[in-house]
Amino acid sequence: METMKKKEFWFVIGSQHLYGEEALAEVKTNAQKITDELNKSNILPYPIVLQDLALNAERITNIMKEVNYRDEVAGVITWMHTFSPAKMWIRGTKLLQKPLLHLATQFNENIPWQTIDMDYMNLHQSAHGDREYGFINARLNKQNKVVVGHWQRDKVKQQIAEWMDVAVAYNESFNIKVARFGDNMRHVAVTDGDKIEAQIQFGWTVDYFGIGDLVEYVNTVKKEEIDTLFAEYEKLYEFDYGNYKKQEWEASVKIQASYEIAIKRFLDDGGYNAFTSNFEDLHGMKQLPGLAVQRLMAQGYGFSGEGDWKTAALARLLKVMSHNQSTGFMEDYTYELAEGQESILQSHMLEVDPTLTSNKPKIVVSPLGIGNREDPARLVFDGRAGEGVVVSMADFGTHFKLLVNKVTAVEPTVPAPNLPVARVLWEVKPNFQDGVKSWIENGGGHHTVVSLNLTTDQIVTYAKMVDLEYVLIK
Repeated sequence: METMKKKEFWFVIGSQHLYGEEALAEVKTNAQKITDELNKSNILPYPIVLQDLALNAERITNIMKEVNYRDEVAGVITWMHTFSPAKMWIRGTKLLQKPLLHLATQFNENIPWQTIDMDYMNLHQSAHGDREYGFINARLNKQNKVVVGHWQRDKVKQQIAEWMDVAVAYNESFNIKVARFGDNMRHVAVTDGDKIEAQIQFGWTVDYFGIGDLVEYVNTVKKEEIDTLFAEYEKLYEFDYGNYKKQEWEASVKIQASYEIAIKRFLDDGGYNAFTSNFEDLHGMKQLPGLAVQRLMAQGYGFSGEGDWKTAALARLLKVMSHNQSTGFMEDYTYELAEGQESILQSHMLEVDPTLTSNKPKIVVSPLGIGNREDPARLVFDGRAGEGVVVSMADFGTHFKLLVNKVTAVEPTVPAPNLPVARVLWEVKPNFQDGVKSWIENGGGHHTVVSLNLTTDQIVTYAKMVDLEYVLIK
């Protein structure tokens, strides 16, 4: 997640030579002041870098070529300070392969009625320039973001900030690599899909590995490494020994520690930032990875169970977009249908993302009931409350579809002493009946990625960037 901090955005100002050098000098001064104040606001997650004025087609084209070439540049923000003839934007805009935001603002917030003259009108033509520039982007079907309002308002800055996070995630999407330990869970439909089309459309690389490839890594983990990581667990989590003897309990937890070290080493060696497991494919493993997976998700790796590579990649994407805050893999389990309390209990066999916790997790060892392996360790906690969004991706054969639903997460108020897994509880929008019905009718999966740090607008913005069909349930 640290590598995402190195990104920047270029600020490109539209004008033309028609206004003369004195006017252009003022345009540049205004643009520099906006740049400086936006960067000092502590609202934007990434810096903006002012470029030379975009005064002709050649300059615009060169800027966009340079944006495409430079990996640290995540996207372009444009502002039409004056009237910028849009024919000169066509070539550069067509060449641009990174996200584009049109900031429809002007330098002064108010019209100076007592002093306004034609010199002022000619210089401050954002309302004029926005229409010309907006037309060509629409005609080119650029699917760019438009943010409207005065640049000093926090609401405008927040919209820019949210778009920046999506733009960085869009670029990172082409670097997502999923390692699949085993294949998909047998007989399950929604978790499968076209990996080649996903790489073409989203940039995701999805590779299969036999579970033996991972076992080789597990077998090389040293006892000293395991003991060091176990000591870290002691500092971070509560230990719940349950009915197990301490020695037996610790042995189970240390197996998960060896898995955490091995999986991370395997992923890092291969440049992978997401992965899947499958409880039906555990040959050579003593346990299904549980605690190990949860720990890796907390570090920013994308994950999904049962070989579901689409959700694993989606989890990594949204973790980048959300700065890994309150975002992770989830699965629909059980309905609460009491009138006025309708909600869905989210969990999984083991792997619930700790970025969603509201309390200090505890490590529990408990039988799994499936997979025919030893009792695995896992983190148990209650999910936090908050407004959020849940997302699922399905492959319909002819195209991918993204299901997006607003949710309200609530902290459970009733203990569940016999439930040995973490739990997240949420209410769906606009209401339980309509939300669940729409999700099912549109083919939404049981595996999802939930975020209490992102908005539906951000998800839709990304979907438009990659020409992805989406259904928004709100």
